[in-house]
Amino acid sequence: MVAASIAASVVLGLVLIGKWDELEAGVTGAPIAIAAAAVLLQVLALVARSEAWHVCVRAGGGTVGRRALYRASSMGFVGGLLHTQLGTAARISALRRSAPDASPRVPTLIGAELPILIVEAGLAALTSFTLVGPLGLPWWVPLICLAAVAGVSALLRTVAAAGVRWLRSGLAIMRTLDGRARLCAFVLIAVVAQIARNWLLLHAVGVDASVFDAIAVLIAVVTLGQLPFGLSVGAAASVLILGPEGVAAAAAAGVLLTATGTVGGLSFAAWGAIDIGLSRPRVQALARRGWARLGQLGAPAHSAWAAPGALSAQLVRSVERACFDLVGQLRVGPMLLPAYAPGLHARAPLTAPASHRAAASAVVPRSRFEHLAPLFVSRESGKSR
Repeated sequence: MVAASIAASVVLGLVLIGKWDELEAGVTGAPIAIAAAAVLLQVLALVARSEAWHVCVRAGGGTVGRRALYRASSMGFVGGLLHTQLGTAARISALRRSAPDASPRVPTLIGAELPILIVEAGLAALTSFTLVGPLGLPWWVPLICLAAVAGVSALLRTVAAAGVRWLRSGLAIMRTLDGRARLCAFVLIAVVAQIARNWLLLHAVGVDASVFDAIAVLIAVVTLGQLPFGLSVGAAASVLILGPEGVAAAAAAGVLLTATGTVGGLSFAAWGAIDIGLSRPRVQALARRGWARLGQLGAPAHSAWAAPGALSAQLVRSVERACFDLVGQLRVGPMLLPAYAPGLHARAPLTAPASHRAAASAVVPRSRFEHLAPLFVSRESGKSR
């Protein structure tokens, strides 16, 4: 299979001999923003298809969480770089290995792929009229495609109803209206994202393509993806559909399709690999220790910022308590306060409330000011004489 993929890429390269300058100009002339948008659309398509698979697996009796299933789906993209079926096998194997108890058995997981394929095939058959013009097909080919998809779907439902357990579990999502609606919605999101990505990149290289041309390229990519074209499938599909518009420009769009799709898929797979590594108990324990050490390192800095405010508040409280102690316990009101106050007779000393005297005596030791008592007493006695 690998040898056939390399051979197909070599044949496509031979077709493009003498057009390398145009091909390079088309690939390098695409704006970075358009390429980034194409990568994000690829990631959106992969996430939407993973959610469609999650819906099918849950309907088939699986209890696996969304996070574990997304990780397995991201691993399936690595195998899909060589062939679509390898991607499916890698995805199912990764799910069974990561969640053997929460995921259904392998036959049921294979059956859970069929509803997604049926919806995708139905959408392709509905839009297969876009291939009539570029490929010169008869007008009745789309009708045959629709009939074929309907016939296969009916056959699968009949076989499932006959008692094939794994097929019945895999197609369980199709038995309810809510399940069919959710499945079709997620698959439609993935398909629309792929069509938008095709349209953006075709216009980025200078091809005046319509939305129907972008749909035709997507159908060609999916169809040729079943053959061992490998990474050259995007360029081959673009040249097949839009060759009359310019082989070099169409090939450049195909190269960008493959490149942005690969970057988006590898980004999704990298997230899955990192999440798998971080979910291990040893890694989580190391992470908790690291955060604890960072918290310890950050604590002194926080205290340093908070220390001036706390120190000033403590000084204010100490001064207040000292003043209340002087006024209340040593009766030095005439020294610190006005001699007269409203409602008091002349020379009547002001005393602090009992609550303040209690608080002051509890905090400030009375012995601290005892050496000042004779001075204050002698001064008061002199005044009285």
